[in-house]
Amino acid sequence: MYRQKRLFLLILSLFLMMSGSILNAQQVQDSLIITLDQAIEIALEESNSIKIADLTIKKSGYAKKGSYAALYPNIAASGSYQRTIKKQIMAMDFGGQAMEIEVGKWNNVNAGISASMPLINAQLWQSLKLSALDVELAVEQARSSKIAMVSKVKQSFYAVLLAQQVYEVYKDVYENAASNLERTEQNYNAGKTSEYEYLRAQVNVKNTEPNVYSSLLAIDLAIWQLKAVMGVDLNEKIGVQGEIDQYKDDLLAYNLMAEDTDLENNSSIVQFKLQQQQIERTIKMTKYQYIPTLSASFSYNYLAMGDDFNFKWYPYSVAGLTLNIPLFNGFSKHNSIRQYEATQDIMELNLEDTERNLQIAFKNYENQIATCMKNYSAAESTLEMAQRSYDIAEKMYQLGKATLLELNDAQLALVQAQLTMSQAVYNFMVTKAAMDELAGKEE
Repeated sequence: MYRQKRLFLLILSLFLMMSGSILNAQQVQDSLIITLDQAIEIALEESNSIKIADLTIKKSGYAKKGSYAALYPNIAASGSYQRTIKKQIMAMDFGGQAMEIEVGKWNNVNAGISASMPLINAQLWQSLKLSALDVELAVEQARSSKIAMVSKVKQSFYAVLLAQQVYEVYKDVYENAASNLERTEQNYNAGKTSEYEYLRAQVNVKNTEPNVYSSLLAIDLAIWQLKAVMGVDLNEKIGVQGEIDQYKDDLLAYNLMAEDTDLENNSSIVQFKLQQQQIERTIKMTKYQYIPTLSASFSYNYLAMGDDFNFKWYPYSVAGLTLNIPLFNGFSKHNSIRQYEATQDIMELNLEDTERNLQIAFKNYENQIATCMKNYSAAESTLEMAQRSYDIAEKMYQLGKATLLELNDAQLALVQAQLTMSQAVYNFMVTKAAMDELAGKEE
């Protein structure tokens, strides 16, 4: 029975140890291995949100060009044909004798061209400036989408690296547990250890298996999330290059006191200010409705009439100026201006609240980074002692001078130190990405 258990555990151990190697080999062979920069580049090219933002810029640009059309002459050609069904009768009195005369021709043709353009229209000029602000707002919204996308890709990429690091740690734990089981079984068969120690070694192997499986699944899920953020096909096989510990130098070199807390480039702040400018332009545009407008017009026409189609064309043309002076419209413009001014006050209060909330969020990120740095420092100082403690406990266990429980305790302390260091680096990089997004940094 013990031989069967031993064979089963050895096969299981071999399977789990090979699973990670097979997974990595398949990633290298079948998957597209990408760096963080490549992941960001793909996301900016493939993400629908980025495409929508770019199309919005184009849309606003076309709208701006369309608004400038009002400055150019509006030229139109026209033509008409009328067939008289019954001519008009005019009654006249000539020398006391009544006469009835048919008026008009059976065929009437009119053709011509007309043009008009504004000469003085202050409201129109303000609307053109308002259209330019629409384009600026669309550009800023696109920048906001790109900044948010970069932050999401970074955080998803770091999550994959952390999941891979956790898997490597748990795989090492399993391999150590399987190795200890093999030595314990040898000592048990030789009568050098108790059945309790042997059973405890078996249980220890069993307890490490779920962590290996769950960490493998966590890698797969993290990669799926990365693909979703990048906007690529979820069936596309990709892998990531690097490891989370490679960013520990960034954590160690980070100077929290030198961090700039200026939020002027924050996209929400910039958009608020652009919207305030839009309201200001709208108020000016409404006020300019009190100013008279002047426009010019010109038309050149041909007129032909006849009972048959042997027409003789008669041209005529006119040119003129039209002056429109607004006098009274029931206080409509006055109330519109007051409405826009109230909206302006509301936006100012919202901007103040937004700035306060962003400052709070920035301070929270600073505290999180400080915590990450302290956790890493504590885990780093603990790791060397935990590793040394585990090595000593393993030697003593091999010599029969320590119990499996003591070895497990030493290994647990080592694993906790390793995972705490990796988790601290991951938390630092994720928080730093969120802080850069908050500050409006585009790198």
